[in-house]
Amino acid sequence: MTILFRYILREYSKIFGMCFSGLVTIYLVIDFFEKVRRFLRYDSGILPILLYFALKIPSIAFQVAPFAVLVATLLTLGLLSRSNEITAMRSCGISLVWMSSPFLLFAGGVSLVLFSFSSTIIPLASEKAEEVRAIQIEQKPEPVTVKAVQPWARISANSLMKVAEIDAQGTTLRGIRIYYFRSPFQLDRITEAEEARYTDAGWVLRNGHHRRFPSHETVELARFSEQTVTLPLIPNDFSSSLVGNSETMTFSEIHNYLDRFRQEGFTFSRLLTDYYGRMAFPLVTVVMVLVGIALSLRRSGVRGGSMTVGIGQAFIVGFCYWTTHSVAIALGRGGVLAPVVAGWMANALFLSFGLYLLLKVRH
Repeated sequence: MTILFRYILREYSKIFGMCFSGLVTIYLVIDFFEKVRRFLRYDSGILPILLYFALKIPSIAFQVAPFAVLVATLLTLGLLSRSNEITAMRSCGISLVWMSSPFLLFAGGVSLVLFSFSSTIIPLASEKAEEVRAIQIEQKPEPVTVKAVQPWARISANSLMKVAEIDAQGTTLRGIRIYYFRSPFQLDRITEAEEARYTDAGWVLRNGHHRRFPSHETVELARFSEQTVTLPLIPNDFSSSLVGNSETMTFSEIHNYLDRFRQEGFTFSRLLTDYYGRMAFPLVTVVMVLVGIALSLRRSGVRGGSMTVGIGQAFIVGFCYWTTHSVAIALGRGGVLAPVVAGWMANALFLSFGLYLLLKVRH
């Protein structure tokens, strides 16, 4: 690693640190003043509130890091241009590829950190933050049961289950209805139970009945006090996917969930779209570096534009990326786009845009 390489990397790191800390602080301050008035009504003290916002920092850092990388790239090149250092490097025969390498190396390191945050740290911190908000700040009792946000679950190729309430650990379900179908999608029977508990032997239904429909004119009713039932779902599936969402699931939890149900031929458009989106987002730092370099040097290949113009360009690019990414994710969740296409679309489009601008730079 040459002296010049270390110098560019050091200057870029310092500017990124200032941009990143400033953006995180601004985000936290806005979020704090938006929520603190509501939190103070509960008279829970300042420590739980500070803990809540501390647990939100990983998620905030994940969101603002790519924009900080873009702003830092434009500012660094602007400062180097103002002191004629870019002109000196180009006069000495240093190529644009070599000048870009410190920025790309730094962005690659940031991508690895963001990926580790997305895979484990952010889901765990977000789940803990919501727990602090509900129990310590709003002083709600620790939940015994919660209403299922997504009450329907497909449990096999020919059966559906509806759940009304789930306990906090996912081991007890209430208001159970299981619908069994026969070909061609005709209702065969319904199993209803007041409660289902997870035991060593599996799921056990309590206080329920079976209703069978052997024909259109007859219904057979059979009551039971306790009966085992075969379900592919485990308590973690209910506590995470039926109550929460993919944002509180780690990558390993998503993999385990998909592996258990993919063999049944299920489709998971929403879950897979979020999964691919979370995998693709860390790599946007590299894309933003390419776009930033191209925007800064595209006029002459030697001099960058003014820093004010650079910051304005950063805001425009950041807004366009977030808009594209959000629209693609929404289309993927709705099944209009394939999940992998929806997750990676914004990265692919802006990478193409950055490479196109680089080709316009005078080498």
